[in-house]
Amino acid sequence: MDNNDILIRLRYALDIKNSDMVEIFKLGGVELTKEEVLKILIKSNESDMEEEEYDRDTGENEDRINCDNHMLEAFLNGLIIFKRGKQDQKTDQSNRPAQPLKSNENVNNILLKRVKIALALTSEDMLDILEAAGVNITKGELGAVLRKEGHRNYKVCGDRYARNFLKGLALKYRG
Repeated sequence: MDNNDILIRLRYALDIKNSDMVEIFKLGGVELTKEEVLKILIKSNESDMEEEEYDRDTGENEDRINCDNHMLEAFLNGLIIFKRGKQDQKTDQSNRPAQPLKSNENVNNILLKRVKIALALTSEDMLDILEAAGVNITKGELGAVLRKEGHRNYKVCGDRYARNFLKGLALKYRG
């Protein structure tokens, strides 16, 4: 699953309008026009297509804008602000940055964490969402996926969990 596919699925699951997508990107620190957002939301012919094959593809995807990790991270941060409001900075808090998307390996982990925060979900809520999509995992497995990278119990979240989590969100929010 690439970053564009994640955005498409998340937008559908949460029923986010195009104008709200522009606003969410803006809240995350990335200025995009409505037309650029629409180009990001164009589906590829095959979502698991290799980049070399994508570059050779001259079909309807030539206008598609690839969503890089920075853009996805900005969207997820903007989603938190959009759903929960801007967080007030306390004087005794240090300005520590959120865990950045360094590689494509931890994209799904960050996705689950940020959506959990944005929608104020508990671990039980997340387990229910995954169960609705047909995936049964334990609370310990979920905790391992939600841990900080580098923790001894950290596990990389596979595409299967992320895809089914977004599917479960769609079932919950869209009925």
